[in-house]
Amino acid sequence: MTKIPLRRFTARVLPLDAEDRVLLLHGFDPQQPDEPFWFTIGGAAEAGEELQQAAARELYEEAGIRREAAEFAGPYGTSTIEFVWSDYAITQDQTFFAIRTHDTAVSFDHMEQIEKETTTGHRWWSAEELENTEETFYPEDLPAILRKITAAGELG
Repeated sequence: MTKIPLRRFTARVLPLDAEDRVLLLHGFDPQQPDEPFWFTIGGAAEAGEELQQAAARELYEEAGIRREAAEFAGPYGTSTIEFVWSDYAITQDQTFFAIRTHDTAVSFDHMEQIEKETTTGHRWWSAEELENTEETFYPEDLPAILRKITAAGELG
């Protein structure tokens, strides 16, 4: 089956709690439900939206945590990746931003329907836990990104 090509410019959000654990979501590709994985909050910038604005919007939509765009630190990394999800062959330019949050309650109430259908949970992960897990998570270099964020000391 031919996949629909899609190019996206995304903000990836790394909310860190008081213990420097990052919030990840757990879900699956609707065409591969038996292969779940952990992933960062985030999504494509909308027309006229700056990446920090996209980060703030996505954090609210995907986790129910409301923050202002100016509160995000970073970027802490950029990359271009290619992957398949559902009917799409996606080329994604992604930029990682971090934010400290003491609000650890997560809500999926504001997600799009497809996100609600394919997101099964959430968890706060330390860099050490990610390094020692057998579970799949993206990006694969997330522990290094987390260490870079905490070493910078910009989140307070």
